[in-house]
Amino acid sequence: MSKFKAVAYYGGIPPNNNNPEKPLILDNFLQGVRASGDEGVDHRGMNAIPCDVAFVQGFVHEDGKKGVPHLTLRQNAIDMQKQNGKRSLIVDSNLFLFADPGNTKTYLRYSFDGVFPTTGFYFDTEVDPLRWKKISANLGLSLKPWRTQGTHILICCQRNGGWSMKGLSVNQWLLETVAKVRSFSDRPIVIRVHPGDKKWQRWFDQSIFRKYKHITLSKNHIRQDLINAWASIVYNSSPSIASAIDGVPTFVTDPQVEISQSFGVCNTNLKRIEDPKMFERQAWVEKLSMCHWNFDELRSGEAWQFFRKFI
Repeated sequence: MSKFKAVAYYGGIPPNNNNPEKPLILDNFLQGVRASGDEGVDHRGMNAIPCDVAFVQGFVHEDGKKGVPHLTLRQNAIDMQKQNGKRSLIVDSNLFLFADPGNTKTYLRYSFDGVFPTTGFYFDTEVDPLRWKKISANLGLSLKPWRTQGTHILICCQRNGGWSMKGLSVNQWLLETVAKVRSFSDRPIVIRVHPGDKKWQRWFDQSIFRKYKHITLSKNHIRQDLINAWASIVYNSSPSIASAIDGVPTFVTDPQVEISQSFGVCNTNLKRIEDPKMFERQAWVEKLSMCHWNFDELRSGEAWQFFRKFI
């Protein structure tokens, strides 16, 4: 078996980081690489170095900040890998986080070379159903039957100014979405702002409550908001995962719906808000599980031994 060289870029972590989990991800990764007999490099510099796999905590997005040193390092490392025909292993958020709000089970999402289904490789060409069984048992998670009764429509906002909105104002999207929903349904609407958007009150247009009836703002956890929901609507974000797993029909409004992680089990036309399509989900959730690994699996080398098959 050939020996691979993997470099963990600690300089890609934001300099003001106070989250001990971020460097621990890289520590655990290197431990797993070395336990598997490969070379793991702890790189603290701000330069990119040749290797088989560049391990980067986070990613650089086209609409993200420019000229920031840790982001520049990420981009340089990824660019070097691409130029050399090598891999970048990207760490991203846990799509099952709604089932474990504190991420006590330490699952994260891993992909080669990108963070969208259209740009990254999510290790889903060889789906092992046992992976989903293991994760679902660990998180106490299962696919609930599709909802055929419910009261409200849940609209989940994304972080204003976030790269995933592609320059679209969240407030503009929200107003347009509510107007479309109201042209097809008079159900109560519950609006949920992104829990990480600490400045949401600056952009949120309170006039929406005067213009439309039966609209409320929620500060609940996503699973509470999904209780008795008829349907949910997102632009392209991860609450659609929670919705689909909990059996609440999901609508994604991003024209590039294929970049959504719920692509394949989501509706796209709000005209069907009162008659949503309900998709087969087992194959979808099994594929989704293939890119999720926890710290124990990372540290032991189990995750790396799986990733390295695709290098």
